[in-house]
Amino acid sequence: MNSSYINLLEERSIKPTALRILILKTMLEFSKAFSLSDLEIELDTVDKSTISRTIHLFHEHQLIHSFDDGSGSIKYSVCNRDCHCNMDDLHAHFYCIYCKDAFCLENISIPRFALSPIMQVESVNLVIKGYCGRCNKVDI
Repeated sequence: MNSSYINLLEERSIKPTALRILILKTMLEFSKAFSLSDLEIELDTVDKSTISRTIHLFHEHQLIHSFDDGSGSIKYSVCNRDCHCNMDDLHAHFYCIYCKDAFCLENISIPRFALSPIMQVESVNLVIKGYCGRCNKVDI
C-alpha cells in the first residue's frame, strides 16, 4: 500500500519521506475537501509547521489543489493523476451552508472566457452553495 503513495509523490517529483506519505495517506482518506485545521486534527502528533510546509509543497507540485469556499478557510483536495491544474483541469466546487462541508464537482468544468490579451489568468474559483443532501440540514 505504501508503494502507491510513493508512486503518487514521485509522479509529482516529490521526494517520499515517512511524514509526507503519512500526510498524503490522511489527505486521501477524506471524503470531502479538507482544511489545514482538519489535517492538524487528524495528525495531532505531527508538528503543525510540518503539515503546513507539506501542504505548500504538495500544492506547488500540483499534487493537491486549493479553493476558497467562502467559509474563511482555504480547502484542499488531492488532484487526479492526470490533473495538471491548468484551465482544462479546473472544476466547480460545492459548499453546504448547513454542515459546512465542501466537495469537488469534477464533472462541472470552469467555462472558458475571453479576456483582453494583456490579462493573464492565475486562478478561477467557482463555488456553488446550498444543501448537500447528506447532512441533517440544521442551520446553526
